[in-house]
Amino acid sequence: MREIRLAIVGVGNCASALVQGLHYYRNGAAPIGLLHEEIGGYRLADVRVVAAFDVDARKVGRDLAEAIFAPPNCTTVFCSEIATTGVTVQMGHVLDGVARHMLEQPADRSFRLADAQPCDIVAELKRTQAEVLINYLPVGSQDAAQAYARAALDAGVALVNCMPVFIASHPEWSAEFKQRGVPVVGDDVKSQLGATITHRVLTRLFEERGVKLDRTYQLNTGGNTDFLNMKEQSRLTNKRISKTEAVQSQLTEPLAAENIHIGPSDYVAWQKDNKVCFIRMEGRKFGDVPFNLELRLSVEDSPNSAGVAIDAIRCAKLALDRGIGGPLKSVSAYLMKHPPEQYSDHEARERLEAFIRGERED
Repeated sequence: MREIRLAIVGVGNCASALVQGLHYYRNGAAPIGLLHEEIGGYRLADVRVVAAFDVDARKVGRDLAEAIFAPPNCTTVFCSEIATTGVTVQMGHVLDGVARHMLEQPADRSFRLADAQPCDIVAELKRTQAEVLINYLPVGSQDAAQAYARAALDAGVALVNCMPVFIASHPEWSAEFKQRGVPVVGDDVKSQLGATITHRVLTRLFEERGVKLDRTYQLNTGGNTDFLNMKEQSRLTNKRISKTEAVQSQLTEPLAAENIHIGPSDYVAWQKDNKVCFIRMEGRKFGDVPFNLELRLSVEDSPNSAGVAIDAIRCAKLALDRGIGGPLKSVSAYLMKHPPEQYSDHEARERLEAFIRGERED
């Protein structure tokens, strides 16, 4: 039986949506919401979680089926009947993975560090025979993300980096993954239909229709731990770079810094895992006549990313099967905000499909 043995770093809302989705579609749900039902012979039913790491006391030591619903997780529960998995959440490494203010919130919103020694991540990856490691650490976890990237390299496990610490798109890291023959997909996962992909598509539409974009903003609010974590502005540097470059890359001439503002804006507790995005675009069309566009998008944040992450996982396994190491540029360009190389979404999709068919190795 072909399977993909998956390890998860960070058992938060995104991991909850992913694990729920694996069971939801495995139990015969219609394939609504999937980019691909099958990739290289792998279906969602072939993905098996074999290891999970977190640092919260309400998750460490518990079966994954329980941990994904433990506070402060607050995403929509669309598949509640999940049998015991046999995967116990192991204590990971804290490093800079927890902002101080995240320890000072009410119990249903904060992190509660487990009183346990971190496990040997490399040994655990090898013991469970994990093949793909997906990184769901909080924004701003630079040291922690690099530590898990190092663990993936040392264990020979493919990495899917869903957060904005630059690994796949960093020359030194990408070169080392290439040298070791280990695939990496990254960085910073795009949502299936979220703020960044919508803003990118509209920006490309302006460009292709001969409209001059003069200025734009994207403001986002949400109430999950991701937005609460990002209240600490120092953790946002890479996130703003990632989201801004994703949009700027669709323009022949990038906007001046004062004419573009993109990034998380505020934490609204009662929104929970619902993310609300406000986009404004001002430009000029035929005759230099001005016009503007305003859009409001409301989405459940974590399932939105899980629909993309599941394709990244299967593509990473496909690269392992084919002996391809280093950054998967075509896969990353379509599925990630800050890939090693940016393309239009149309071109990126064509390159992704060519990779899946085995017509390009990246």
